Amino acid sequence: MGRKSLKEARQLEIIKIFYKVAKTEGYENTSIAKIAKVMDINPSLIIHYFETKEDLTYGLIDYILERYLLIYTIKNKDQVTLSDLKKTIEMLFSKKWNLLFDDGLFYTFYALAFREKKIKAKYKTILDSLRFALTSMIEQCNQKDLIKVEDAKAAADLIFVLVDGAYFYLSLESDKKAYAERLDYYKSKAYQILGVDATVFSDSILSS
Repeated sequence: MGRKSLKEARQLEIIKIFYKVAKTEGYENTSIAKIAKVMDINPSLIIHYFETKEDLTYGLIDYILERYLLIYTIKNKDQVTLSDLKKTIEMLFSKKWNLLFDDGLFYTFYALAFREKKIKAKYKTILDSLRFALTSMIEQCNQKDLIKVEDAKAAADLIFVLVDGAYFYLSLESDKKAYAERLDYYKSKAYQILGVDATVFSDSILSS
């Protein structure tokens, strides 16, 4: 057990450095040798845990999933409240969500999904996991008569269609005011899907 934990910790350390180097220099320009140089270790030590750059990439995509699931910071996931649901919507359409993972790397890997079946499957796992978690929240609020959504799964899917489309489009927007206005507009549409009043949460509530 101890050896396994040590291995996983070491792999995560390497993945995080891989992420930092790729974020700075670009995925195509990142190599095992460069990662080893940043870590001040011999490249063979990295190869011991990840034989190829592709293996590192798969590990990093799994790390993306863990990062994105941080959006669901609910203490008791079996006792979801309307406040929890609203907080999640606020987080989805906030800078905190967008900054969980670098856009450039996210879309680089997304493009690779069209050429590599394993990456495609991993990306689908990410998107399905996010939708499943939101669906569960909507269903619980439905059961408590806090909201009335006919199809929780369809509602969650539509909200993430908004999220995915919004951030891709807004990644091209350089005007900060226009960015904020469009993001608020998309968020209001998400609330409409849920039939919920768009109550604005302060940054202090979002960080709690």
